[in-house]
Amino acid sequence: MSLVVSLPGSALLDAYRALPGDEPAGVEFVTWDLQPPAPRDHFDIIVPPYMNGLSGLRNLADVSTRLVQSQSIGYDGVADILPPGIVFANAASVHETSTAELTLALMLAAQRGIPAFVRAAERGEWAPQRLASLADRRVLIVGYGGVGKAVEARLAGFEVEITRVASRARDEDGVPVHGIDELPALLPNADIVVIGTPLNDSTRGLVDDAFLSALPDGALVVNIARGLVADTDAVLKHAREGRLRFALDVTDPEPLPDGHPLFALPNVLISPHVGGATSAMMPRMAGLLRRQIERMLAGEPPLNVVLRS
Repeated sequence: MSLVVSLPGSALLDAYRALPGDEPAGVEFVTWDLQPPAPRDHFDIIVPPYMNGLSGLRNLADVSTRLVQSQSIGYDGVADILPPGIVFANAASVHETSTAELTLALMLAAQRGIPAFVRAAERGEWAPQRLASLADRRVLIVGYGGVGKAVEARLAGFEVEITRVASRARDEDGVPVHGIDELPALLPNADIVVIGTPLNDSTRGLVDDAFLSALPDGALVVNIARGLVADTDAVLKHAREGRLRFALDVTDPEPLPDGHPLFALPNVLISPHVGGATSAMMPRMAGLLRRQIERMLAGEPPLNVVLRS
């Protein structure tokens, strides 16, 4: 049995060939960025571009494929674009670690005043402050999927109190998980809120004025989910009032336009949607691709299937 696999460029192929162990035999790689014309009528696996590849999914109507393997965890908007008859898998296992690293970095930077120290150093000033620790904070993780669990694992050594929230209440691996409907009772007790939910109809605009108003003074909101999970006007309002602090890896709109008022606020820390953009991405993506290829060659179902259009 042989497979034809399309990749958007050479970086993923180089990472694939650098993996330890022998490559599965009978795999032909073709470069295609999903822009017409397609070099083949059929592919066994198609890997779209990592960023800005959503619109190219429309062009899959002109080809047949057994699997579309995304390079992202999130797949909001894909169902509206994907032609019928396609199996779509996300990149669970690829980005969780790097996104959790950035989440911790944003939390620590905001708690320990790193942006203010950097600005003071640029002015040539020595400006010590006594600021809030991460230790002993009450951390509310909203979205208890792969990223939320990775954040929790990395908080284990920081002596924090963690409360977990998911779409529904349950016990998971011996710990209680609250339902999202319990947020009004949970938010007033949170020092730090990590937003890690997928973007869907139930989470769009979740972080609104009521959500933010329920938080105590000085609380920190860290959004590493999707920009549209938060209402930008509400975020801007509460940031300008100075009662809350924000650390945002995602925004709405995105990219955040030059000169946007959020950039100028000292209580807002912004990173440009780089949660998964690390050296770990390509080797992990290559490893996932190899597992999908091996499973297809063995007649086994693919991993991480999230849509069947």
